[in-house]
Amino acid sequence: MAESAASRRTLQACSALSFAYFAAIGGFNPFAPLWYKELGLSVVAIGFLVSLASWTRLFAPYAWGALADRTGQRIKIIRFASLASLLAGLGFLLPPPWQTATTLAAATFLMFSFNAAIVPLTETLIAAQLMTPEGGMDARRYGRVRVWGSVGFLATVLLAGWWFEHFGMKAFAATVLVLLAFVVVMAWRLPDQTEAAGHTHVPGPPVTEVMRRPEVRWFFAGVFLTVLAHTALYTFFSLYLDSLGYGKQIVGLLWAASVGVEIAWFSLQGRMMERGSLHHWLIAAAVLTALRFGLTGAFADSLLILVLAQCLHAITFAAQHTACIALVTRYFPGPLRGRGQALYSVLGYGCSGVLGSVAGAWLVSHTGYAAVFGVAALAALGSAVCCWRSLVWDRRRATLKTL
Repeated sequence: MAESAASRRTLQACSALSFAYFAAIGGFNPFAPLWYKELGLSVVAIGFLVSLASWTRLFAPYAWGALADRTGQRIKIIRFASLASLLAGLGFLLPPPWQTATTLAAATFLMFSFNAAIVPLTETLIAAQLMTPEGGMDARRYGRVRVWGSVGFLATVLLAGWWFEHFGMKAFAATVLVLLAFVVVMAWRLPDQTEAAGHTHVPGPPVTEVMRRPEVRWFFAGVFLTVLAHTALYTFFSLYLDSLGYGKQIVGLLWAASVGVEIAWFSLQGRMMERGSLHHWLIAAAVLTALRFGLTGAFADSLLILVLAQCLHAITFAAQHTACIALVTRYFPGPLRGRGQALYSVLGYGCSGVLGSVAGAWLVSHTGYAAVFGVAALAALGSAVCCWRSLVWDRRRATLKTL
């Protein structure tokens, strides 16, 4: 019973931290491009600044994950990272003579380098509490925790759209700092605990051995391409809507529509995820991602179609994310768990985010926003092929184990 109570406290604290973290992301990501635009930066400069979050994911999550696996000090690392992220964000308050693309890039790079630790390590804490006897993860209970991140994102997207519509983007920097301070408070509410350091565990397979498995390589290739497609959303969707004359409140509402269905999915996914294998959900997410961004690129003048396309987020992100976390937990057990989650961030969100933001900015400057969403749809179709190949190899390995 004591262990159950301790587990419940940990999951509740992780829910609160997830709420705060994604509230900060909801206040920053959709509106930062609009702030950069108001500061007079070019589309290429904006694309580069937005890509910095992805650049940090090339190294930061794995470094934090490896440190946590070796020390067992996940809670302390999360707390330090949240505070350092807040301090880095103070750079957004620099007055105009010093507020240049360079100083903005430095502040953004440092902020995301530190907060890159929060999600992977929090996901690791959650997965450790939700392990099933078979070595999998309880998707129903995971949804109940992860949904609070979506609620936090939804709340700030809606409020920030109204806030910036009425008070202008000049309030952006101070708003972001308040949200980052909220993350620090929630990080300190995590219950103190120290896990056994990696060297005290029974040795598991090295990370390189896991990565050599074909089903794992195809899995990460599929994740890379699905997230690459979503880079069009994360980097250019707000700018695209702005170029078409949509106001900031409409921008916020369209983001909110996607998060609303995401919340509904996380609340119900326990029963839904049982209706297919994890790989089947990845394939479905990739195919629907292609449909979503094809519609966004071709029919953005129709608000109704944009709303319908955004509602596909329940599968293209929420179901895909749950399937990914569950597969990472399966592929990287025990002492590899932190590094497995970090690799998911690096290979799934780091590499794809860098390529999507930089190449997407070049594409926008030459052909316009709609073309970026067309390319995103093609990348998603490639992801469907990769996820299918991962499924084939996964079944082969399962068959060999039974012989």
